Amino acid sequence: MTLKNIILRFLKIASKVEHNEIKAVLLSFSFVFTLMTSYYILRPIRDAMSSNWSDAELSTLFTVTFVFSLIVVTLYGAACSRIKIGLLVPGIYGLFALSFFGFYLAIQVMSDTPIIGKAFYVWISVFSLFNVSVFWSFMADIFNKQQASRLFGFITSGSSFGALIGPLLALVLVDKMGKGNLLLISAVLLLVPMVIIFWLERLKHTELHNEQLNAEKDYQQTLGRNPLSGFMLFVKNPYLLGIGIFIFLYTVISTFVYFELKNLMIALDENTRTQIWAGMDLAVNILTIGTAMFFTSRLATRFGLAVTLALVPIIIVAGLLVIAVAPMIWVVVGLQIIRRSGNYAITRPGREMLFTVVDRESRFKAKSVIDVVIYRGGDMITAWAFTGLTQFFGLGLGAVAFVGAVLAGVWVFVGFLLGQTYDRSHVEVGTEPFETT
Repeated sequence: MTLKNIILRFLKIASKVEHNEIKAVLLSFSFVFTLMTSYYILRPIRDAMSSNWSDAELSTLFTVTFVFSLIVVTLYGAACSRIKIGLLVPGIYGLFALSFFGFYLAIQVMSDTPIIGKAFYVWISVFSLFNVSVFWSFMADIFNKQQASRLFGFITSGSSFGALIGPLLALVLVDKMGKGNLLLISAVLLLVPMVIIFWLERLKHTELHNEQLNAEKDYQQTLGRNPLSGFMLFVKNPYLLGIGIFIFLYTVISTFVYFELKNLMIALDENTRTQIWAGMDLAVNILTIGTAMFFTSRLATRFGLAVTLALVPIIIVAGLLVIAVAPMIWVVVGLQIIRRSGNYAITRPGREMLFTVVDRESRFKAKSVIDVVIYRGGDMITAWAFTGLTQFFGLGLGAVAFVGAVLAGVWVFVGFLLGQTYDRSHVEVGTEPFETT
């Protein structure tokens, strides 16, 4: 049996990949693997810095991140209106690679300047969402709805492999090389997707046979003329608005858990914090890989997206209620691992499937508003809410966890409704029932 046949057999077992989809799936897997490796090399460094600041200081940084995200998404909307999509998408990753090199130089020259650390925290927080948002916009533009249900789970497992290798590199190399040199490794990795993008563009019209998806001019076209149209599309379309609410509720839960972990690590030195955060990343991604590869596509195709999107929020409700009763550090760490692995393996590919049934302008412009601005807006609001609950009202972890459980219950409801809307769409391949022009 040839290597190609072995790979095909494995892919068919994992997520029912067809013969003509093999190249595109493996390239997409490699694409997100490289992105996540690059990001997860830097994530533990960013998170280790958080314990240097008070809740109020970190809330201020979350506010700055939101404002900066708003500016970046607006500039991205303007770029979508003026630059051909085929050049814009690889250009985004080239720009981030350049920025990491710039931070490397800044660290060498001004390593003891506090503003450099805070600027790095904000920029990596923007990168963490923006690079993945652009990736999934591109994926929703390459694969049709039927393919997405089968393939997105397997493709997203590439992010888990990257999120496994990235923190492992950070864990091993941070003491030997220092934080600055890790930035250089991350920057070089971001150059790889620029080549993969052009290859996938060709496969869309050849082996995938998706010529009917935005075939006219395709990647030689720009998207509208209004740089703010992404915000307008988001506000006017109930379907996109629902996705935004779903994302917002996810960030509420995420931020509450993140702040509590940050506070529990205050007494530890920065390298130890880096290792703990990296260790959690490793645990999350080991758990995620098998789930994303073999379970997600079966869940989505058999039970539909309504069940897929509601499943993880239901588990989170139960976990937060346990913390409300037994607010201990390792319980919080356990919930963090379950929450993140469930998001990466099930919720994330599920919510990305939602964008396969919208028009291209919504897919690129409105999606970035949802993935970056709404997400970071949720971070900002929740950060100040957490600060208020703990410092003004004096609530402990148990009480905060109960508040989170109630909000997670709303998250279940929104996810189920969104999934039902998607499942009932009954679209034929290539149609766009939620077009908002």
